[in-house]
Amino acid sequence: MRLSLMALGLVLPVVAGLMAPGTQPTGTAAESTDTAGLALAAHTRLLDGAARYRSLQQDLAARRTELSAAREAEQAAQQQVAAARAVVGAGAAALYRARAEARTPLLRLDVQAPSSTPDVLRLTALADRAGRDLEVSVVQADRAAVELELATRRVAVAEAAVATVEEQAAAVLDELRTEAGGLRTDVAAQLAALTTGPAAAAQQEANQQARRRWQEYLGVLAAAGIESPPASALADPAALPAGLSPALDGAGQPVPGVAWAVAGNRPVTVLPAETVVAVSSALAQVGKPYVPGGVGPDAYDCGGLAGTSWLLAGYAVPTASGDQWTTGAAVPLSQLEIGDLVFADGGTDVGIYVGEGQVVAASAAGYQVGVRPVADGTGAVRVTLPAPAQPNPALPAGTAGRGPCGAPPPPVGPVSPAWGGWSNGRIPSTALCSIGRSHALRCDAAAGYTALADAFTAAFGKPLCITDSYRPLAAQVTAFRTKPALAAVPGTSNHGWALAVDLCGGVNVAGTVQSAWMAANAGRFGFVQPDWARPGGEKPEPWHWEFGLLT
Repeated sequence: MRLSLMALGLVLPVVAGLMAPGTQPTGTAAESTDTAGLALAAHTRLLDGAARYRSLQQDLAARRTELSAAREAEQAAQQQVAAARAVVGAGAAALYRARAEARTPLLRLDVQAPSSTPDVLRLTALADRAGRDLEVSVVQADRAAVELELATRRVAVAEAAVATVEEQAAAVLDELRTEAGGLRTDVAAQLAALTTGPAAAAQQEANQQARRRWQEYLGVLAAAGIESPPASALADPAALPAGLSPALDGAGQPVPGVAWAVAGNRPVTVLPAETVVAVSSALAQVGKPYVPGGVGPDAYDCGGLAGTSWLLAGYAVPTASGDQWTTGAAVPLSQLEIGDLVFADGGTDVGIYVGEGQVVAASAAGYQVGVRPVADGTGAVRVTLPAPAQPNPALPAGTAGRGPCGAPPPPVGPVSPAWGGWSNGRIPSTALCSIGRSHALRCDAAAGYTALADAFTAAFGKPLCITDSYRPLAAQVTAFRTKPALAAVPGTSNHGWALAVDLCGGVNVAGTVQSAWMAANAGRFGFVQPDWARPGGEKPEPWHWEFGLLT
């Protein structure tokens, strides 16, 4: 049986008593290397499973589209059959009700009344035509019935295809849960630090403290020989595995989805194995860039981080924070557990709870994944509990003007280009996003530049030409020595904030169609030209463009 703790106020004193802050589980170098190798192998398998599941979801969406089209075609065929049969039925009924003379007008021929012969012949022709029309209607009805049968078969084939892909996707989730259930506690601890990136000093300290706290907690479990059970084993507080007892909240009520156990002579809170994997996977992403719509493995938005972390643990959580709230099993904030999704700003911001009043989240304000305090949390869901029968009600509105994932309101005027807590020119490459070749920008600027470049290519039939983007401090020093009249003083260039580009290919010459196009269109993608760089400015540089109105 595998158990896990929750680093809440009730449990933290227990963990602190079991292992002093900053200590790590002991072991030989060979054991450490083996654990790292096992963590890397497990990480690879989890990523592969997640990729296969998402590929199947794309296939499933296509199959469902085909099924919808097949059902529409079947409905149209049903309507066509009904219409054709109605015509046949009306014609047959009229023929049935007609008198014999109407069905066979020739019976009206009378040698004594030769003048009526033309009328009889005309009626005979009309009757023959009606009969032929009825025969045609019968043929059309038969053909419509055949088309309906084919349409029904197509629906059956499409339904079977959908069911097959759904089964394959469910099997992948089962694989991921099995992988999570078989992951050793010490390997899960190693997983939490496998792919982390750097952050500015204060953020780096917060990230490291949270990860260290989590690893120390897992170290306590490993030392006690405690392994986490699957979520299904913790679903019913009245039927827990041997050695576990129901976890209780401050009011003495059972907390669903977790349990209590004893490590040594101290009580601990037990979380599912899947939660251990989800939290370790999320903590392994700290330092990675924030990108709207990102679902990893290189960049995330807040919903993407939460959804991907739980997918690696075998749970198909949506990647949109709003959907995560409406479809999740809501729990009161007073019963918050590690691994719960905590929402703010009306559900537009979400993080994974890691204890001590903190979440790990991809922040649009900090531009990367990091650990931060829970901010005005308004709701929480527990992924391992059954989904609600009805969608959760909308959360209260958040801070006015704030965007998804905690994005600050758009500034009214010029803003400082500083971000992330780094100094100018000292931003790590892992915090940036590539825009091709050796060029990189802050990830939101990179997204804007990519869209700008696509629009430029569509307009001119050739790629947007770029000569400079992020400029590290050493490169700023070199540029200043080479071109002191043009380059900014080292440590002050907006290139050093990864928010400026220098362009070529006609954009760099005032009065060209390319520079005119930029002036008319760049703002749609977030890029503006500072006053000093415009024609007639203090230091005209038509090639220089910046992401946003910077000071």
